[in-house]
Amino acid sequence: MSDTPNLSVTQTVREKWGWFLALGIMLVIGGMLMITLPLASSIAVTLVIAAVFVVGGILQIWHAFSVTGWGGFIWDIATGAIALVGGIAVYFNPVVGAAALTLVVAAVLLAQGIAQVLLSLKIRPHDGWGWVLAAGIISAIAGLCIWFEFPTSAVWALGVLAGASVLFNGWSFIAIALAARAAGKRTAS
Repeated sequence: MSDTPNLSVTQTVREKWGWFLALGIMLVIGGMLMITLPLASSIAVTLVIAAVFVVGGILQIWHAFSVTGWGGFIWDIATGAIALVGGIAVYFNPVVGAAALTLVVAAVLLAQGIAQVLLSLKIRPHDGWGWVLAAGIISAIAGLCIWFEFPTSAVWALGVLAGASVLFNGWSFIAIALAARAAGKRTAS
């Protein structure tokens, strides 16, 4: 049973490579649209996050009342209420929500970049440490660019980042599809 699932996955991908290719193409087109319409994409991302906060807040409050004896009741209620109110506030003013999320993204990219640079220096004698260093520098620069361009960056940052993610996801499906097609042709020969 250990090798069978991998073989069936490989076989399925080979047989259905066209579906993988179609999905990849649609994701690439969607990612390019998100990048070319960054404000709409940023607001859409913000509204999705607002919905997650609202649902998460409601579930956390429900959880607090469902397991009252565990000692975290007050904290469950508080964090659930904060998420619920925050989600509602972002939903009713997604532009302000996008601005706040943009600052969070900038801070995370900067902190992650600094951490990766420090990690690269720690693993320096090992192969590939330069890639970790480069990734850290790029992440830190991206965070600083978003931060120093604020509030203008709130118009484009979330949409462009989400679009780039969808675009690269699409390219990965295209690569899988084309590799499976090529492997299928080799096997058939």
